[in-house]
Formats: sequence, structure tokens, C-alpha cells
Amino acid sequence: MLVNAILSGAIACASLIVSLFFLRFWRSTRDRFFLYFAISFALEACGRLLIGSGPSYDQKMPAFYLIRLVAYLLILIAIVDKNRRG
Repeated sequence: MLVNAILSGAIACASLIVSLFFLRFWRSTRDRFFLYFAISFALEACGRLLIGSGPSYDQKMPAFYLIRLVAYLLILIAIVDKNRRG
């Protein structure tokens, strides 16, 4: 279980770093595409932190699927929005 917590923390850290990169790109371009991706990766990082934060949390709980669903829907919305505006 310790290895799962460590890997979950590493994934959360990586997701947060990716989110900060997309936030920087959004600040320079003001393109909603980058903002949606930044929010999506930040949500993924929060979900991973919740999974790895304690032994009582199970990855199969519906709340974690809801966080991932929202994150992936934001990515899908960003892609569709970018192609419609273009």
C-alpha cells in the first residue's frame, strides 16, 4: 500500500506541474483551451491526492470517478471549443 501512495503522490505532483505549464500558456495567450486543460490537470492532481491521502480511501469509490469524469469532460470541451472557433 505504501508504494501505491507514493505513486499516487508522484502522479499528483506531475499533474500539478502540467497544470502550471498550461496556466502559464493561458496567461500569455488568453486562449480558453489552455485554461480548460490547466483546470483539468489540477482536478486530476486533487483526485490523486485524495486517493493517496489515507488508507480509508479506495480508488473504486464513485466520487473519484466523478472527479475524473469532470476532468476528462473539460479536456473534451476544450478540444471541441477550439475546433468550433477555428
